[in-house]
Amino acid sequence: MKIDNLVVQIIKAPNFNNFTTSDVRSAYIAISKDPFLDPVIIRRKLYAELLKLVKKGWLRKQLSNKRKGTRFIKTELFDVQKLIVYATDNYQQIKLCDEIKKSLTTKLNHYKAELLLNLGETEAYKELYDEFPELVTEIQSKYNQARDNNTKILGKIKAIESLINQEKQQNT
Repeated sequence: MKIDNLVVQIIKAPNFNNFTTSDVRSAYIAISKDPFLDPVIIRRKLYAELLKLVKKGWLRKQLSNKRKGTRFIKTELFDVQKLIVYATDNYQQIKLCDEIKKSLTTKLNHYKAELLLNLGETEAYKELYDEFPELVTEIQSKYNQARDNNTKILGKIKAIESLINQEKQQNT
């Protein structure tokens, strides 16, 4: 069992007890000092980390009827020394996922802009053909090339969108 190093830092404090996932998330974001962390994704990941400790018997889940929230309470089995042994630096993995997501989004936006440019080019060749039918041999090859480029770019867009959607489904 591996536990995020920052989670260990937060919950090992003796006065940190009877807490919510949101409490841990707030502390996590404050400690990491990364403005690009998505609070929703972080909360889900932290909840999964806390559930590992519940399964181990180190934390107990307590459902609150008033606020419909879950609180976590340290049990007698909670052992700071063993918890430190399980600590790992998952923060770097989360940051890497965010960086990959940003990179994919940047590429996606670039390809969409390129597709719009190429669509304009194919429309221009159609208009030129209508206006100058005698240039059909020169225009046709350029039109076919622009249309092929549109297909390639559209394939790149679909591939990136597929990766982004797959990642979103895994986080829900």
